[in-house]
Amino acid sequence: MKPMTKLDIRAAEAIYLENEVANLTLDSIGEAVLRADSLGKVTYLNRVAEKVTGWSREEARGRPVAEVLRLIDDARRAALDTSLGAATPEGEAPSSTASGTNCILVRRDGLEVGIERKTTLIREHGESVTGAIVAFRDVSAERARSLEMSHLAQHDALTDLPNRVLFNDRLTQAISLAERQGKQLAVMFVDLDHFKKINDSLGHDVGDKLLQSVAGRLKACVRRSDTISRLGGDEFVVLLSQVEHAEDAAISAQKALRALTAPHTIDGKSLDVNVSIGVSTYPNDGKDAESLLNRADNALYEAKQRGRNNYQFFRHEMHARLADRQSLEADLRCALGRNEFVLHYQPKLNLQTGQITGVEALIRWLHPQRGLLYPEQFVPLAEECGLILGIGQWVLLEACQQARAWRDGGLGVVPVSVNVSTTEFGAQDFLSGVRAVLIATGVEPRNLELELTESVLMHDAEAAVVTLIKLKAMGVQVAIDDFGTGYSSFAYLRRFHSDALKLHHSFVQEIAADPRDAAIVSAMINIGRSLKQRVIAEGVETSTQLEFLRHHGCGEGQGFYFSRPLVAERLANLFKVGILDGLVH
Repeated sequence: MKPMTKLDIRAAEAIYLENEVANLTLDSIGEAVLRADSLGKVTYLNRVAEKVTGWSREEARGRPVAEVLRLIDDARRAALDTSLGAATPEGEAPSSTASGTNCILVRRDGLEVGIERKTTLIREHGESVTGAIVAFRDVSAERARSLEMSHLAQHDALTDLPNRVLFNDRLTQAISLAERQGKQLAVMFVDLDHFKKINDSLGHDVGDKLLQSVAGRLKACVRRSDTISRLGGDEFVVLLSQVEHAEDAAISAQKALRALTAPHTIDGKSLDVNVSIGVSTYPNDGKDAESLLNRADNALYEAKQRGRNNYQFFRHEMHARLADRQSLEADLRCALGRNEFVLHYQPKLNLQTGQITGVEALIRWLHPQRGLLYPEQFVPLAEECGLILGIGQWVLLEACQQARAWRDGGLGVVPVSVNVSTTEFGAQDFLSGVRAVLIATGVEPRNLELELTESVLMHDAEAAVVTLIKLKAMGVQVAIDDFGTGYSSFAYLRRFHSDALKLHHSFVQEIAADPRDAAIVSAMINIGRSLKQRVIAEGVETSTQLEFLRHHGCGEGQGFYFSRPLVAERLANLFKVGILDGLVH
């Protein structure tokens, strides 16, 4: 061997120094780097590569790249070829560089790390491969963040159920599969009845925990292949994939009803809830996701109309009814501004003397196309869509203004009664609204009677007692309407500080036909008199009913036997001529 000259030694030292500088440079960067020779043996790992792979530089040197970089495909879980030949894509020029790829690195200790790698071949004079450099970095944290963001974008934050976007995607895929296989599927819309009352009375924290409880029970009563989604609020929707028969969906709906209506224990308290369910099926009710969801929603509305706490399958006539309701709701939103409402007044009479004791204001809607509509045709809708507050305020003001107009017109004082809904009675500004109307119209408080049903009062009985006390302090009269049809206890009757009990017309109408109803009416009259309250019978239509009520000491009555509800002008004429012996038909 020829001895090295000083020039050779200096050249070798320069190469060594150059390699050391390169290594120091590679150690200072944030990316893992592995070098290999032409035989595919590891010659170098930088510090980041040592940390990521679990191999030290000394232990890795001379080992096959495939041993140090054990890579598997993330999707197929198959081992990847890390030989130098695999780094050159088929058909590419020898000088090409492999593009970056995402895969899984199996560390020396067996842990798996998501990495992104890029392999560059080293060529001598642009021809033969003398080695390779593999640059890679740990992307597992980025992947985890990406997966988390993807999950959050597709799931409900409160219940962790799929949201509307993910549900629609799964429903669309399920429809495609059912079409190919000739199968059926079903969509169930699930809605908690009166959930807002729970939020308002117990707080949103309890409401959120109840929704989580509902989500858990729904998951427990469907198959793993089914999908449950929370669309928002208290609305859930369930995809029942691959349903053999419609009866299977009915069984699932029944199971969900039983599961959800069992008491929920929230913060140590037992909560009872009712649910309404609407069901649509593919392909009978629709052949795309939007149609099936709409049909299930139609069926849900039908379930609510049928008393809630039940399930209904979609029927094609439901769609027409819902379209009619939506049209009516759109018109209702404009009715107040267009002055389409009018009040009719039905007189109340002293059953012993036949004298008019007051009138009840009853709202009517003069619809431009549908004609005269009665309260039962639009008031429940007004309550559902949040319009009842504005309408109720209009009724109270209009009735008091009319009472003032009658007085100013020389007809004397006419006490007026106005019905109050649950929403109005529970509103924060209810009392101030009543006070403002009385001041604006000059009506004496004792000449205004507010009629509240037992269900209104018992919605929140303790709060009702407080409000009634304040009304009485103002001097306003209070009547319990539809007495006998609600569920107020005698204890609350004594605390409600009402002035009158109004017997529901259904009892009055059966006085002559059913002795049991006669006995009930007699008992209710006695209850009212013992509580020192006026008793008013509604729905008096025959002389037999009138004589029974007189005989049993009922003080007042109203009904078609005396007069139908009339517009203010016609009622003014009635005041002028009087009601002869209380027997005007």
